Amino acid sequence: MKFTELGLNDALLKAIKRSGFEEATPIQEKTIPLALAGKDVIGQAQTGTGKTAAFGLPILQKIEKGHDHIQALVIEPTRELAIQTQEELYRLGRDERARVQVVYGGADIGRQIKALKQTPAILVGTPGRILDHLKRKTVKLDQIKTVVLDEADEMLDMGFIKDIESILTYAKNREHTLLFSATMPKPILSIGEKFMHDPEIVQIKSKELTADLIDQYFVRAKEFEKFDIMCRLIDVQAPDLAVVFGRTKRRVDELTRGLVARGYNAAGIHGDLSQAKRMSVLRRFKEGKLDILVATDVAARGLDISGVTHVYNYDIPQDPDSYVHRIGRTGRAGKNGISVTFVTPNEIGYMRTIENLTKKKMSPLRPPTDDQALQGQLAAAHKQIEDLMRGDLTKYTESASELLDNYSAVDLVAAFLKNLSKDSEEIKVKITPEKPLPYKGNNRRRHHSSRNFKHGDRNERYRRRDNSRRSERHHDFVIKKKKNRDK
Repeated sequence: MKFTELGLNDALLKAIKRSGFEEATPIQEKTIPLALAGKDVIGQAQTGTGKTAAFGLPILQKIEKGHDHIQALVIEPTRELAIQTQEELYRLGRDERARVQVVYGGADIGRQIKALKQTPAILVGTPGRILDHLKRKTVKLDQIKTVVLDEADEMLDMGFIKDIESILTYAKNREHTLLFSATMPKPILSIGEKFMHDPEIVQIKSKELTADLIDQYFVRAKEFEKFDIMCRLIDVQAPDLAVVFGRTKRRVDELTRGLVARGYNAAGIHGDLSQAKRMSVLRRFKEGKLDILVATDVAARGLDISGVTHVYNYDIPQDPDSYVHRIGRTGRAGKNGISVTFVTPNEIGYMRTIENLTKKKMSPLRPPTDDQALQGQLAAAHKQIEDLMRGDLTKYTESASELLDNYSAVDLVAAFLKNLSKDSEEIKVKITPEKPLPYKGNNRRRHHSSRNFKHGDRNERYRRRDNSRRSERHHDFVIKKKKNRDK
């Protein structure tokens, strides 16, 4: 379902379009209309299925401007998820000018209190720090409209259930409550019974992977490394037909331009292209006139193309169901297929979630070296030359003789091979980095705000300065002790 069919206002639709997303995920499709109607919702869905937008978009639409009180509270189990949710809500609500503040433990509470005096419309935080602010009366929830409990089962595992119940008693005037959890143990259901009013149950079941003929691999790479690694893999694996999946329309355009610049026979499709253009690209791909098709999930939905040997997930999919859909483009008609997913260090935890849901492990794949990629290019060039040699060459022999008078045969063949191969050192391609998807875990080093980076740099300077002073004091002590001994 398109976002335009969910009752969202123009400002939010503009933000969604700017983000490059075309179609709502199942949890968004079912939750947004219910939340806009002011109903309590219990949503059972895994991490990475688009829950932030599912509760964030209705909250942003219902924000009343000009009010100096907190209107929505989002409770997250970890500081990393809290920071990421705050950033996502800020990005989606930029046109609405909605102020979003995040609070979490381990940070300077004084700075948080100062920021809270500006009265954000939306507060995101971890249970312990939210409760701390409530007890200090630096946060007031007497005029709250919406409370969201995200990753409720993880908060249960971390022992936050009593804190959550205490927070909900402070927010007793709330109009509706949204609860999201991957599983529904009894303590989570008891919260629904105790604190929610006739909640609507939304369950999103993930598809299980049944394509046993697909060899699944993942490559761990930093964002700026992915494009070069993918090109090397294409050179070594030499796919007959390949589909490259990007998360957004902008990503598809950039990947297509980059692949064409490197000399690959590629074209892209996404929702901004006309139907005639999309059909033209797909027809060329089906006829084998294109080697690589670059596509978004929505544009590739329902593709029935036989002969696809490789699928490259340049961006890890937005939800596990999309992963199953993507790799299902290959491994058809009893033939084996290969899928390769590029995963940044921040997305390893989310990749494990996909593995658990699909009941299939991805094998790690070592990126090819430049030499291996070159050998793959040369092998492809040899095949091209063999194909060219089959035609009638008599009318070209005179020109060939003239070239041989000025150049050696080895130099001519080497120049021809160079033209057929793609030299990544000569053709640099820049792909705009995108924000990684959320992962399920509790590693403090995963996500940081720009403010944290500044504090980290400053703390590092203080540490070095203190070490330097200790070193100087130690040196003075040693000199003084030596003088006394000499006396």
